[in-house]
Amino acid sequence: MPLSDIANVFTGNPLDRASERRPDSAWLDARLEEAGSLALPLWNGKPLTETRDGKLQLAYVTADMAQEMSGGWERLLFLGLWKETAVFAVDLEGAADPADGPLQGVGQFQELRAIAMALPGSESAIAATAKAMFEWRRKHRHCASCGEPSAVSDGGWKRVCPACNAEHFPRTDPVSIMLATHNGRCLMGRQAIWPKGMYSALAGFLEPGESIEECCARELMEEAGLTATRVRYHSTQPWPYPSSLMIGLIAEVDSDQATPDQTELEAVRWFTRAEARALLAGDLPGLFCPPPLAIAHQLLKTWANEED
Repeated sequence: MPLSDIANVFTGNPLDRASERRPDSAWLDARLEEAGSLALPLWNGKPLTETRDGKLQLAYVTADMAQEMSGGWERLLFLGLWKETAVFAVDLEGAADPADGPLQGVGQFQELRAIAMALPGSESAIAATAKAMFEWRRKHRHCASCGEPSAVSDGGWKRVCPACNAEHFPRTDPVSIMLATHNGRCLMGRQAIWPKGMYSALAGFLEPGESIEECCARELMEEAGLTATRVRYHSTQPWPYPSSLMIGLIAEVDSDQATPDQTELEAVRWFTRAEARALLAGDLPGLFCPPPLAIAHQLLKTWANEED
């Protein structure tokens, strides 16, 4: 059952994560050997896909094949259970496309960001989980306490240092992303590196000792010189680039005197609700907003369709 009326892309993972099973290495090994267990291959962060009946979907291989390709648990991840079926992911790297080798005829590897909207929502969430986990593991192969190589544990969800016994877990970086509003208009900004004409919601990482609302207020002041007076929650979105949690907010501010800081933002612009709807529809010449893939799009859509 959906927990929210708002379904952002990369949410809605249908698997039972079965986290209580992760420490049971014997159970995991048995599931790898079990006929019917499946694995999702990712090559350099790209999930394997196939098209059936004209629809794009993730492509799976047998778990024993994934085990053979992986060479061991260092490149495997227990994703969870689909009913009684164990589902894993296997991390493949290198210059040679496995779809031209051992996985020829199974499917093709594609960038997740490019295909996320075409995949069923539940499958984009599964792929995002695997991608984020493999990115974390790739960047944390050594113990942060003593610097020695760490070893994979708990089905890929933990790393343990054999030298000092320190345990390391994956981290998610929280980000406040906010649509500022004032007197029937909303504020969007643009960075210099973005495509010409693109405007989006403002955003920033939470700092230690800071609440979500305080982060929102700080970022609005730092980036646009605005003071937040009220902040309301919209929704969240896991964002596997590499491992953020976007926390969507709509924030009222006390003034329309916004000034871009010229560090994060090169320009800001206010939009009426009519202009916001036109922006979403692609009907403002020379201007566009993030695609429906992004929570910034959903923030703008929600506000644009509200009553004044």
